This record gives sequence, structure tokens and C-alpha cells, in this order.
Amino acid sequence: MKPQSSSAAPRGRPRAFDADAVLERALQVFWRQGYEGTSLSDLTQATGLNRPSLYAAFGNKEALFRKALDRYVEQRGRFLRDAVKEPTARAVVERLLHSAADRLTRPGHPGGCLTVRGALACGPQAEAIRQELAARRAEDERLLRHRLERAQAEGELPAEADPADLARYVATVYQGMSVQAAGGASGQALRRVAELALRAWPNGG
Repeated sequence: MKPQSSSAAPRGRPRAFDADAVLERALQVFWRQGYEGTSLSDLTQATGLNRPSLYAAFGNKEALFRKALDRYVEQRGRFLRDAVKEPTARAVVERLLHSAADRLTRPGHPGGCLTVRGALACGPQAEAIRQELAARRAEDERLLRHRLERAQAEGELPAEADPADLARYVATVYQGMSVQAAGGASGQALRRVAELALRAWPNGG
């Protein structure tokens, strides 16, 4: 009997790869091109996996995007959770907007925020993704609103201020900064936007 070569790989064994590295590469593509702007060919080219391997590891395109979004929020979305720990409402917003100016224009990454630009233009087939991103943004706004409600209860914000309106105002400024960053605005330009927004902040906050 002819002996089998010891160098032959067993049939059916999947190719080994670093799942975190693959997910990060997919994240970068979605971040740069948006959900609908990213094709499966883009993903296979960026990750180095063929379609069957990509599906086996992460599921379909929608499932892969959701995993990439979870990674993005966990690794790059912490600045909001850190900002709300500041001792005053104004300090919270100041840290949030200035941190955003830096993070949205960080070298080596696409400009803007994935939760904002990921589905700016979505057709009916991507409605579930649009709703998912909208829900993520709404959750961030709720977190900020709760912090501002606490600030008002502690006397940091005037009684006539509306924490929900203020949280929506800050969220709108942040999302606008994200769109500007995606269009090439610099961190310095966005910091000036942040300063202008802070001038409208209620006295005493």
C-alpha cells in the first residue's frame, strides 16, 4: 500500500483565519461605503475569504454588518458613555462634542460615524438596517437625555430647559459633524462647530 503524504491537509477542514481581523476589515468597508454601497465582492476582497467561508463564519451580509456594528459600538462608541460621567451637564456636552471632532476625523479610518453614515441612502431591502442604526442613535440620545434630566434635578440646568430637546439638539449637532467629517471636514473645523454649539447652551448648565 502506498503511504499517504504527511503534508496533505485533510479534506473538508476549513481554512484557519483570525475572525477579529476579518471582522475589522469588513467593518472598515461598511464604514467607508455604507451598507448598501458594500457588495459581497467588496467584502470577499477585503477579508480574503470566499463567499462560502464568509457565510459559514458570519452569516449573510446583514448578519455580518450587525456583527461589525456591534464591534464598532463596543470599541469606538465608548466616548459617549465616558462623557456622561463628567460632573456637570455642560462638561458632558463639551467633552462629547470635542471628542467627536477628534474621533470623526481620526487618521487611518473613514471620516464620520458608522451609525450615521452606514445607511444614509437605503432602499426598501435595507429597511431593517436603517431601523437598526436609527435605534442605536436613539439609544445614545436617551442616555444623554437621562444625564441631562439628572443635571436638571440637581439644579445644574434651569427649570425651563427641556432635557429631551437639549439631548436632541446635541445629537443633531453630532450627526451633522459626522456628515461633515465624511465629506472631508478637518478636526479643527469640527471643533469650531462644537464651540459654536456650546455658546447656545443654557446658562448655569
